[in-house]
Amino acid sequence: MGNLAALLLRVVLGGLLAGHGAQKLFGSFSGPGLEGTSGFMEMLGLKPGRPWAVMAGLSEFGGGVLTLLGFLNPLGPLGVIGSMAMATVTAHKGKPIWVTEGGAELPVTNIAAATALILNGPGKWSLDRALGLRLPGWLAPLGLVAIILTTIYGGPGGETEQDEAREGAAGDGEA
Repeated sequence: MGNLAALLLRVVLGGLLAGHGAQKLFGSFSGPGLEGTSGFMEMLGLKPGRPWAVMAGLSEFGGGVLTLLGFLNPLGPLGVIGSMAMATVTAHKGKPIWVTEGGAELPVTNIAAATALILNGPGKWSLDRALGLRLPGWLAPLGLVAIILTTIYGGPGGETEQDEAREGAAGDGEA
């Protein structure tokens, strides 16, 4: 991946994810803020909702800012991947892939873009390069293992309230 391509990918992915996290944390850009995000997390079965809302907001905002700046790579893209992986298995669970049907099309795309930045590095026009920083190579695989474990074992156990409500509505029509 060329340096200009890495810069473009970092600016777009990092900027949008930072904004997405700012919606969750601060209510920026007409977002729900921590209170609204906490309620949404609880609806998804992530209880208590506030710590999950903070983690989601920080991984998106912090991961987005680090990705945008090309600073401390691969930590920024790992933050993006973590948040998007959890969104895929909670908010988009059981739906067709396409976003028009509530699916995980966008989070999966963000995961692919973040993975490309991990594999490629942040490029020549990054803070890492300007400051001569290079984090150890084992950090990315270790981070991915932590994300996988958190997504599998830290997510909602069993059915979410959303699934239960759907099943309850389906059962109401039977007699």
